[in-house]
Amino acid sequence: MGTEALTLTHILITYGIIIITGALVFTAISHMLYQKRSPTSMISWLLAVVFLPYITIPLYFLIGIRKRNDKKAKSYVVFSEEKHPNSVESSQHTLLEVLRKNGIPPATSGNRYEIITSDVEAFNTMLSEIEQSQKSIDICTYVFADDQTTKILLEALTQRAKAGVKVRILIDIAGSLGVYFRQKPFKALRKAGGEVAFFVPVFKKPFQSYINLRNHRKIYLFDQTRVLSGGMNLSNEYMGNNDGSKRWKDILYKLEGPAVYHFYTIFMNDWIYATGKAEMIIPQKMLKQEGENIVQVVPSGPDIPRDALYEALLSTIYSAKERIWIVTPYFVPDDNIMQALIIAQHRDVDIKLITPRKSNHLIADIGRSPYMRELEEAGVDLQLYEGDMLHAKAILVDTTGGMIGSVNLDNRSLFLNYEIVTFAYSEELIQQIEAWMLELMKDASSNLKAPSKAREALENLMKVFAPLL
Repeated sequence: MGTEALTLTHILITYGIIIITGALVFTAISHMLYQKRSPTSMISWLLAVVFLPYITIPLYFLIGIRKRNDKKAKSYVVFSEEKHPNSVESSQHTLLEVLRKNGIPPATSGNRYEIITSDVEAFNTMLSEIEQSQKSIDICTYVFADDQTTKILLEALTQRAKAGVKVRILIDIAGSLGVYFRQKPFKALRKAGGEVAFFVPVFKKPFQSYINLRNHRKIYLFDQTRVLSGGMNLSNEYMGNNDGSKRWKDILYKLEGPAVYHFYTIFMNDWIYATGKAEMIIPQKMLKQEGENIVQVVPSGPDIPRDALYEALLSTIYSAKERIWIVTPYFVPDDNIMQALIIAQHRDVDIKLITPRKSNHLIADIGRSPYMRELEEAGVDLQLYEGDMLHAKAILVDTTGGMIGSVNLDNRSLFLNYEIVTFAYSEELIQQIEAWMLELMKDASSNLKAPSKAREALENLMKVFAPLL
């Protein structure tokens, strides 16, 4: 009798597991359909659900959801609808109209824009901007390390906070786990009145953090009138004193003028979500004309209603007539971008992909290889950077536009992370970006090594799951 009861219990438990599993699979698949995913992404998730349901289903609800509409989600970035006298009409550039219809604020003239490609110069500029700030310093970064570079920066920030400057630092927890779990480096700054917040503490807000949606933006804003941005995080890997340290190759830019207002709006949206502390945004003092450059600020991520940046990239590739030069450390594009690049190559557009021969992520290198081989077969010029890790992200299109920012050409950057870039439309800036890319290509080679049979099989397998990377 006891054996029969035990058997019945096992049967009930088994049936219960089957019913619960079936319900979870049905819920996950229904949600995928509701999310209107691309066929490639949906197939990848479906395969994972079928073969590894107990692992994939929790992962899907943890990391597989992009745009959120529930009350706990981060609100959309809302820009002022007041037209600035320096706004550039969308008829002047095709790309401007694409971005306008996606709710992105217009480009503005009257900006001063300076590209910084030296790690030492970037550090000195950052330190100088901190030291001369009189009212506020607002920092948003993905990586904030506890090292010799940030020790110097934190000391300068602490001194400014003691002088009455409002100092706020927003750090992504996924990129900076070390300082999240050990926050002693911020003790003096907090004591001086500075604020340090994390985007978004997983353990503090387990049902609100959406840990797969990371803040990858780099915004270093001073007195709400000057901003540094680009690909550089705050650590000795990216910038620092000229002390012999080996650093990644990256790019930063300094911006002054009306476009700074858009950076501040985006920072405040991030800050409010992470801390709940709001303040009134008064754009007037940020709209002063400082130069002659035309610049457009383009954020992307779950806090932007549509995929404006993605559409802009596709539009530029299809409309390019002479060249498309791309610098990116990670290259795992979707089918649409791949097809657009191959078609552009067939139209005799000069396509160059400048990427590190070996990045800091083995999985990303394996995942990108099939795409790079496909481009190479189509005749695209692959420029494999042979120096230290190339972390910069930039695109140059014809002689009409250039883009620099935090976004990589992979699914995570384009569809999941919170990112920010600027499009530059002035001839002077385009020439600067071109000169920098030509310097990178001096340290690059074009021979993509043929894979072994085992490597090729692994690459093709990774391509199936590329949309999940």
